[in-house]
Amino acid sequence: MIRTLLIANRGEISLRIQRTCKRLGIRTVAVYSDADRNSPFVKNADLSYYIGESEPSKSYLSIPSILKAVRETGTDAVHPGYGFLSEKTEFAQALAAAGILFLGPRPESVDLMGDKIRSREAMIAAGVPVVPGTDGNTQDPKTLLNEAKKIGFPVMIKASAGGGGKGMKRVYSEEEFLSSLESAQREASNAFGDSRVFLEKYVSNPRHIEVQVFGDSKGKVIHLFERECSIQRRHQKVIEESPAPNLDPKLREEICAVAVKAASSIGYLGAGTVEFILGEDGSFYFLEMNTRLQVEHPVTEIVTGIDLVEWQIRISEGKTLVELLAGSSVKQSGHAVEARLYAEDPENEFLPSIGKIEYASFPEIQNVRVDSGVETGSEVSLYYDPMLAKIIGNGKTREEARKNLIQALENTVVFGPTTNASYLKGILSHPEFAKGNTNTHFLERHQISVGGEGEEKDALAKVASLLFGRRKKAPSIWEAIGTKDLWEVRK
Repeated sequence: MIRTLLIANRGEISLRIQRTCKRLGIRTVAVYSDADRNSPFVKNADLSYYIGESEPSKSYLSIPSILKAVRETGTDAVHPGYGFLSEKTEFAQALAAAGILFLGPRPESVDLMGDKIRSREAMIAAGVPVVPGTDGNTQDPKTLLNEAKKIGFPVMIKASAGGGGKGMKRVYSEEEFLSSLESAQREASNAFGDSRVFLEKYVSNPRHIEVQVFGDSKGKVIHLFERECSIQRRHQKVIEESPAPNLDPKLREEICAVAVKAASSIGYLGAGTVEFILGEDGSFYFLEMNTRLQVEHPVTEIVTGIDLVEWQIRISEGKTLVELLAGSSVKQSGHAVEARLYAEDPENEFLPSIGKIEYASFPEIQNVRVDSGVETGSEVSLYYDPMLAKIIGNGKTREEARKNLIQALENTVVFGPTTNASYLKGILSHPEFAKGNTNTHFLERHQISVGGEGEEKDALAKVASLLFGRRKKAPSIWEAIGTKDLWEVRK
């Protein structure tokens, strides 16, 4: 049994894991850097441990520092969250060598799925459909150009060790191939220390569908249905939802079954996500497998009623899926839509907006969940991803969930750094999004308004800051302004 859990991460995901641990009576250990010394996740944990300077390489990415914290805090298990060390094989191996439970898959699964070329080969062997492309065995520019011609333009160049859009290029013609290849290899080398790339056929107007899977130590794997993640900017997810809109029920069943087949073929243990690209003709192909808890896991939790972190803990303790299900089956009920609130400026090329949060107020309304890692007085640092919160609306229908999320964004106030709140609201309010007509080119093809209401909200946020100053427990902004609707307040 896990008595003490160290969370090798920061921000909102650390707080989210702590919530489940507190409910289960598990002591939590937060690790922190100089920049995070006064962060909410540090103050909320049962125990906190300093691991180094603000630069990730000297703190959250330092395996020796994390292992020292594990030894000195009496830790039984480590949850890696997402990002940082969550998909580093050497970290999982180091914990195993130290006799510490890793709330993730076996190291060999992490290693296999972290290599896009090897994982592709494994899926082909398992009979899982993959996008037509190369195996990555050759990196010779002329050979790759010839392969691209055989596949047919447009093609995608992808980094073998990649993710998050780094080392990825879409190439439309032979003339631009070699320069794009050089750029992709350079970018991959800088990001991952591995310049290897492979080619894939570009699927036009694709949707991005991913399936949440869970495996136990007895070899059983199940799925917890799908998530739609097609709303992306520069290959980074912006809006996620479940169920996927306008998806044929039989196709949903088929995609989920293939995801289980993919995970089962590698003896997968714990929580993972199998990602697919879905073509207009209904054909779908394996993209990659993320061997960790996803940022967007709350939408699955809402529509299934399952605490995925608790399942990670129980599976790591040796529980089986049969025991966790207790004779029931996983069902998909209602709808959930998640938006990622970032400290960034949509009107200035989405540049990160760092600095002190003078005032922050997140909605506490029915059918809305907020997973946040900041509060009034928090600092948005240049060292880490500037995500402030994940805001999730839910309802019996997609339309209810969409409207609840829009209302939540309207009632979100952050003064200090600029946020993308009005941009998110613009996406959710777009007629084509409302119809569920989404694909990965949605943001390229549709103009999203970011002015007007956003500017007015910024002005009201200034009012909130002046009213509340730096008080730690400020009253609700609605009490101070005297209205329950932010948009009733005008100059």
